[in-house]
Amino acid sequence: MPFIETGFPGLLLFEPKVFTDSRGYFFESFNHAVFKEAGIDVRFVQDNESKSVRGVVRGLHYQLHPMAQAKLVRVVQGEVLDVVLDLRRGSPTYGRHYSVVLNEENKIQLFIPRGFAHGFSVLSEVCIFQYKCDNLYSKEHERGIHILDPTLNIDWGVKPEAMIISDKDKVQPLFNDSEHNFVWQT
Repeated sequence: MPFIETGFPGLLLFEPKVFTDSRGYFFESFNHAVFKEAGIDVRFVQDNESKSVRGVVRGLHYQLHPMAQAKLVRVVQGEVLDVVLDLRRGSPTYGRHYSVVLNEENKIQLFIPRGFAHGFSVLSEVCIFQYKCDNLYSKEHERGIHILDPTLNIDWGVKPEAMIISDKDKVQPLFNDSEHNFVWQT
């Protein structure tokens, strides 16, 4: 199977089979049947893409239930350190974060189930980042957690003085003050 366990329930790395030859490469970035066979019966309804420069840190973002989103994230160009934070109360990994380098060379993708906050830092000069969501964007349900929360101790791979952070992300609450309504279910 092209899925790799992360140690966080439901959070999986997806390593697609890449076919290369003198013309370039080809791979399936998503196949519903392959995901369903792995127990992930998700119906994506929205695709997003962002372009960012070195030092940009986006996150940690999520949407409250009932508008929570599962995501399949990947890098088309460049490299990021992708970070997720488990917000599912009762989960064995609640309050812990997981990070992985995603880039155009390894083509690894991260499947993020509902109940995680998500963010990334750009490690290359430029990055094009794409992700699929299984629920539509809802401004009313949108929330975030401050990326530099000292209790989380996340190493973003970018020095704080070199970070480029949106005004909105600069004022996000700390984890202990954040609103999240997710409960882990086995």
